Amino acid sequence: MNEEMHAKRPDWDEYFMKIARAVAERATCDRGKSGCVIARDKRLLTTGYVGAPAGLPHCDEVGHQMKTMIHEDGVQTQHCVRTSHAEENAIIQAARHGISVDGATIYCKMTPCYHCAKSIINSGIKRVVTEKDYHASKDTKEIFRKAGIELTILNDEVEQYENQR
Repeated sequence: MNEEMHAKRPDWDEYFMKIARAVAERATCDRGKSGCVIARDKRLLTTGYVGAPAGLPHCDEVGHQMKTMIHEDGVQTQHCVRTSHAEENAIIQAARHGISVDGATIYCKMTPCYHCAKSIINSGIKRVVTEKDYHASKDTKEIFRKAGIELTILNDEVEQYENQR
């Protein structure tokens, strides 16, 4: 058959990233609408998306719960703390259902925040693939390097937020 008649088959990173984008559609905080998947040996293990803890109100129901963070250099930024991040929720779902993520790859919208990066390291995940970079990814990249976590950022775009540093 003619090559033009067949769509290009996605590689494994593209495939799992497309699933992560679909998972993000369940996110309940429009400020950080994100989803992720954890896979190992070409098999999907678990998913997670940005959302409030089970049974608690979501941002899209009651609004954002904004907190001010003061950085070492005095710069102040705003963060919504009502929700758990997609990476955190995926790791929690794996633990809740007895699924080991040791040696796995996590696919997410952007470079994980510092808090999620620590959870990724401690869970045994060995590779992180992101669609974009996160504007505050310096510390995450440093601890991933020190912990031997492979980080692949698929494009040079940086995720933008209001009140970002």
